[in-house]
Amino acid sequence: MKTDRNLTIGIDIDGTVTCPSSLLPHLNQAFGKNLSLADCLEYDLANVYGVSAREMNEWFANNSDRLCRVAPVHGAADLVLREWYQKHRLVYISARHQADWDATLHWFEMREIPHHHIELIGSHDKVAAAKRWNVDMFIEDRLENALQLSEELEIPVFLFDTPYNQATLPKLVHRIYDWRELERLVTQVTSPFLHK
Repeated sequence: MKTDRNLTIGIDIDGTVTCPSSLLPHLNQAFGKNLSLADCLEYDLANVYGVSAREMNEWFANNSDRLCRVAPVHGAADLVLREWYQKHRLVYISARHQADWDATLHWFEMREIPHHHIELIGSHDKVAAAKRWNVDMFIEDRLENALQLSEELEIPVFLFDTPYNQATLPKLVHRIYDWRELERLVTQVTSPFLHK
């Protein structure tokens, strides 16, 4: 039987542990725009910036190492994760590619953000990795991921509110606004799942 001292928490990295707007200054400079997070009404940044998918992919390929190293922490994420590390298993499952491993690990170490495991799967389909780690809940910012994880795994998913993930949410997906709110909600919402 699980207790609240041994949850396995699946956690996305970009836009969840890193600030959702962290890419925008770099993208604005590269593509000659002045967009804010409020302008990002969809997840596909190529569409947001009016460039081809190929151009955006090339830009990310050429800049991902630097972007992974300099991204700011999202609110109190580092503080909450340090507290959780003492009682839960923290498993980060990210769509980043394996080529970003060194920069990702550097980012975690420099910001003293604890982890039990980091998996860079190079895809937005996180279900298989979440199943493999038997996660009890997931923290995400991409709507499609949140819906897929909650439906296929029947676990609570906490979705950080952004302009690009607005929709009516099913029962297991909970919209949240900051890490301290998330910290308070985790115990309440996951308690029915702790005694499986």
